[in-house]
Amino acid sequence: MSQNPDKPHSSEEKSSGLEDGQESLDNPDQSIRKRIRQSAPGSYRDDTPKSSPPRPVSVEELMETAKGVTNMALAHEIVVNGDFQIKPAELPEHSLEKKVRDIVHKAFWDCLEAQLKEDPPTYDHAIKLLGEIKETLLSFLLPGHTRLRNQITEVLDLDLIKQEAENGALDISKLVEFVIGMMGTLCAPARDEEIKKLKDIHEIVPLFRRASFSHTWKIHVHICAYLLKLSLCLTLLKAIFSVLDLMKMDMANFAVSSIRPKLMQQSAEYERKKFQEFLEKQPNSLDLVMNWLQEAADDLEKLRSNRLPPHGSGDGAAGEASALCPTAVQNQAYLKLLKWDHMNRPFPETVLMDQSRFQEIQLELEQLLLTGTVLLVVFSAAGSALVDIPGFAEKIKTIVKVLLTGMHLPAFNLKESLATIGEKVCAEVNSCLSQHGFTPFTAERETVLKGQIQAVANPDNTICKLIDSRIQKFLENYLASSHQKSLPAIPGGLGPIQRELEEIAVKYVRLVNYNKMVFSPYYDAVLAKILTKEESQLAGKSKES
Repeated sequence: MSQNPDKPHSSEEKSSGLEDGQESLDNPDQSIRKRIRQSAPGSYRDDTPKSSPPRPVSVEELMETAKGVTNMALAHEIVVNGDFQIKPAELPEHSLEKKVRDIVHKAFWDCLEAQLKEDPPTYDHAIKLLGEIKETLLSFLLPGHTRLRNQITEVLDLDLIKQEAENGALDISKLVEFVIGMMGTLCAPARDEEIKKLKDIHEIVPLFRRASFSHTWKIHVHICAYLLKLSLCLTLLKAIFSVLDLMKMDMANFAVSSIRPKLMQQSAEYERKKFQEFLEKQPNSLDLVMNWLQEAADDLEKLRSNRLPPHGSGDGAAGEASALCPTAVQNQAYLKLLKWDHMNRPFPETVLMDQSRFQEIQLELEQLLLTGTVLLVVFSAAGSALVDIPGFAEKIKTIVKVLLTGMHLPAFNLKESLATIGEKVCAEVNSCLSQHGFTPFTAERETVLKGQIQAVANPDNTICKLIDSRIQKFLENYLASSHQKSLPAIPGGLGPIQRELEEIAVKYVRLVNYNKMVFSPYYDAVLAKILTKEESQLAGKSKES
């Protein structure tokens, strides 16, 4: 939003704000992010009549809206991204933030080391660290962990520890041993290796107590041993806090996975509420959705017209010319997002937050289309000889995938890559044929196969269009049966890419279904207008006939 909602750049500011929020949550390919920024809907409202006068927007409203968008984007990410995980922040190596953090951390540990070197040692910092460790361990406990809670509270009694320190009776080694043991009890199995390393460090520290030295070097050796032991203690404490941070991350990710089912409904209601608030401030914010759904309805109408019998063939034709199904129109609309021109066309408002995800899926499908086409060409050329050989399809698929990496970058040359694919595929085919007792390809057959692979670069390639139509049909069937547990059957010719296609389909349908859950009231309202108009047109044609 901006100070003047009627200015053409207002929608651009809106879309960029949503996209910036999205980019902070995930990290897609650099080319995808660049294309998304370029495709921001800049001036699509230039010719749209305004239904309300401009209204000034306060700074407080802008801040509140920005906060709402951030929270909404986070909840949205957790729900639609089945692989979502909280990860530790990694600062750039030479960044100012990393330098400041490192300086602060070093100052803290230097202060602790200085206190422990005093005679007698001062344990103020060490006791504070034990307090932090105690609170962290307690935060990992569930309500039913009464015994563990009592153990931690009893052993890490800070008042008692302080008294022991003042009287020179503090045994840090035993406290550390207890902490490491409790961490091993509470950590996830994936952290067992880190816990073992902590135990290894802890075993080294007490060894110097048992060491025996000659009288001449006794004082010097004791000093060196003490300093080395102190260094190991500090190293151990740092390692403990490092592992505790990992355990916090594990606990947070466990909580995320646990709340995802409950969050889905709440997040849908939250997003719908925020979108409604935005819609009230920008009344024309469903223009793109209207055009998007209208095009989908027109597409289905054309397909249905092509399947109908010639005009005047009886009442059956009139029966088939009934209104379109709203669900079918929505599914068709979502399929259109997989062929979207992101460079030159603004994205519909309701799916704008997921533009990067839909675009990423689109790019994955484009690469999978070329991979599937090359595989079909190879198997058609090789005949039945190589179809059943274990691992052959995966080798060809790997070759194609590697050489098509980066195919959406501006500098990528598809024809050159396909030529290289042709060379390597022919070499692999001949090698496999020879190993299994078949006659290798002649030079003429190799030339034909290479030419067929290079022809895949042509947008009008028959095989490529066939594979594309079957991929789209599979996704259409999956959308139509998305509430069933089993996937629809894979169309013929897509067997070699079945696993990759199903993975994309699962991700795509999860995204579509959640978007439907959030925005179904708006889609129903828009489709009611579109389909009413379609019915009126059908009734008019019926009367004319």
